[in-house]
Amino acid sequence: MIAINDTVFDQAYFRDAAHRIAAAVQLDKRDRFAVCFSEAQDWLAFFFAARAAGASVLPLHPSTPYAAARRQAETAKCNWLFYNRLDGEPICEERASEAGQLLQMSSGTTGEPKCIARAWSDIDDEIDSYTSAFVEPQDMTPLIAGPTTHSYGLICGLMVALKRGQSPAILDTGNPKFLLRKLRETERPYLISSPAILHTLARLLPAGEQIHATMTSGTLLPDPWFGQIRAKSKYMFQQYGCSEAGCIAINPDVQAANEIGHVLPRFALRDAGTASEPKEIAVERKGVVVETRDLGYRRDDGMLVFLSRLDDLINVSGLNVYPKEVEDVVMTFGGIDDAVVFRKQDAFAGERVALLFSAEHAVDRAQLRQWCAERLAAHQMPTEIVQVERIPRQTNGKISRRDVAARYGTGEFAPVRTEAA
Repeated sequence: MIAINDTVFDQAYFRDAAHRIAAAVQLDKRDRFAVCFSEAQDWLAFFFAARAAGASVLPLHPSTPYAAARRQAETAKCNWLFYNRLDGEPICEERASEAGQLLQMSSGTTGEPKCIARAWSDIDDEIDSYTSAFVEPQDMTPLIAGPTTHSYGLICGLMVALKRGQSPAILDTGNPKFLLRKLRETERPYLISSPAILHTLARLLPAGEQIHATMTSGTLLPDPWFGQIRAKSKYMFQQYGCSEAGCIAINPDVQAANEIGHVLPRFALRDAGTASEPKEIAVERKGVVVETRDLGYRRDDGMLVFLSRLDDLINVSGLNVYPKEVEDVVMTFGGIDDAVVFRKQDAFAGERVALLFSAEHAVDRAQLRQWCAERLAAHQMPTEIVQVERIPRQTNGKISRRDVAARYGTGEFAPVRTEAA
């Protein structure tokens, strides 16, 4: 049984819907199907039908415009695009050499998005490893407040819940009042969502009220956000992974934002690194090494600690700047609610630190600079500081620093007028 918002769909509903889809669509194992439906139950019915047939599927976010959906289908070399109807549109004639895969477009935070293909057998193994290693939520009710077209909501939310024999609820709305109502109506709710949604709910919850359990993933929480969410969560979990490997590590009791978890038993961690000599996080499975482009290390207790995306590191005159460290300081300044730090080329230092932030009110940049100067080393100091209405985030809640830097370079971000510079 799966609930979608306030409607419950039983197993028979999806079984009958999948049969109708299988009768209307030739779900050949060698074909790749790009699927975009505005209603979650329609997408899931197609997913269950294609999965049962052993076909390959590219889930597309329900808000994807048609032109973008077609581009992604072409990039993934899909044979068909199903866009809000069961009358498929042919895209590519060439059939894939491998059948039975979940196709995902990478987030593009470090470059152009690319298609990642994972066999259903590998995903089944991921789910088995996930459920056996992460037992804490098995008596809770999963609430998935995010798209099931993303692997986080689809695999770690929906498919894991079904594997455990649970009845998950999909909340495909960003309305915080609705989310709070569903949390209060649910016994032992286990909220699987993005950092941005968790932060919003933590701020809205009245004093003394907590969410039974929360799970975060996708991007590291700024320390001020983490403190608010942790205080409002009886139990807090965090998972870490990448498109190529799926979930890599899980933390069943988060005490610090950068503690991303213990590596799942299906992986071996390569060159773990230390706090004084961190290394790129890389894992191996069945002789295949996946390099994450993330910098971190493993503590003596086995906890994997994240420092930065390698591509996000800023090198100021030979000294490394981790953007999150600067962002955490900036966000402790009164009224600032979001921030992003990125690199800007500099003729003398090679690279410098640039900062965009949003706040509840106009912020005096001279005061903010003084605040940072008292808490950051000289090479960490932002040389350019701009207040904007909103920090640009992707649909999955992530920030692409590369994209922000490019857009900043074209003068796209209009600064908020302040009384003092």
